[in-house]
Amino acid sequence: MDGAAWATAGGNARPMTGVLALGAGLLVLAVGVGLGPRHLAVEGLGPTGVLGLVLAACGVAAVLWGAVRVLRGTRRRWWVLTVPLLLVATYLSLWTLGTAVAAAFPPRPDLGSRTPADLAMAYEEVTLPSADGVQLSGWYVESRNGAAVALLHGAGSTRTSVLDHAAVLAGHGYGVLLLDARGHGESEGRGMDLGWWGESDAAGAVDFLSRRPDVSPGRIGLVGLSMGGEEAIGAAGVDERVAAVVAEGATNRTAADRGYLAAYGFRGEVQQAIDRVTTALVGVLTPAPRPSSLRQSVATATGRTEPTAFLLLAAGEVPDESLAVDYVSGTARGQVETWTVPGAGHTGGLSAEPEEWEERVVTFLDASLGPSGP
Repeated sequence: MDGAAWATAGGNARPMTGVLALGAGLLVLAVGVGLGPRHLAVEGLGPTGVLGLVLAACGVAAVLWGAVRVLRGTRRRWWVLTVPLLLVATYLSLWTLGTAVAAAFPPRPDLGSRTPADLAMAYEEVTLPSADGVQLSGWYVESRNGAAVALLHGAGSTRTSVLDHAAVLAGHGYGVLLLDARGHGESEGRGMDLGWWGESDAAGAVDFLSRRPDVSPGRIGLVGLSMGGEEAIGAAGVDERVAAVVAEGATNRTAADRGYLAAYGFRGEVQQAIDRVTTALVGVLTPAPRPSSLRQSVATATGRTEPTAFLLLAAGEVPDESLAVDYVSGTARGQVETWTVPGAGHTGGLSAEPEEWEERVVTFLDASLGPSGP
């Protein structure tokens, strides 16, 4: 083979080599970005954060090398198409695989130093098993009115983040179980940012409250924020013992929950397609069972002979939350109370409208968890 033939062969091989390097680089980069930033921010220079940083650096190097190989093997007149395609491929890999890795392998947030005593609440330290045997840690404030709720925090936080909400509820006599989700705070297990373990964790909370002598049968509810709100809705769909749910900032756990994106037309359809890929990747990366959609859980829980009552809260400053509340309510909309909190950011209802939040939530719980018998 003469020199010209070798040059032609090398030119034809260059784009393929670049594509392979680019694909491998995007895979490594997405995993590194999914692991590195959050673990470094929460845990500092721990092994997972450092691993993510190294993977991200290696991924960047491979992507750049591969992109250069692809461009050198592509006629310049096609660069106007090739460069945008490379950018879109990078964006999609980070948004799908990067998001899936971040959700499936989150860092463990510390509990912090605040306790119910800081808000003048008497409490006891408790440990209880989830439905699948994972030991969960929490605080319990005893009931004075015969009813109780489990208070479920959002992803990346712990029970300390809902202390103010607990103080409001306990002030009206409700027993309050503040529980660290698995993989958060002092609870055992592996965390999962989309709350796919929520049904199992919530079942353990309901088991605990059902055995309390200060809690009357049939007077147990769930109050959750963000991930905790989604867990509360999901738990109500599978556990008939949940008489009432207050969920604030609950939007989605799987792609099936994102039907409200149809309001955005083509852009929403594209986002839904991306979410389907992300959900599929999460399912591969976590042993957690994929839950039913929030909409289906509400439909199931409100369709029983003794239906669960729902109060869904949305942030006035986050338009998607109002759309999500309407979508999640589905065919049960007439049976579901909703409130869009003016001026509130995500899960900021209590801080934005403290008096109204207290009035609405307590009134709802009083009506839903009232005395079960004469």
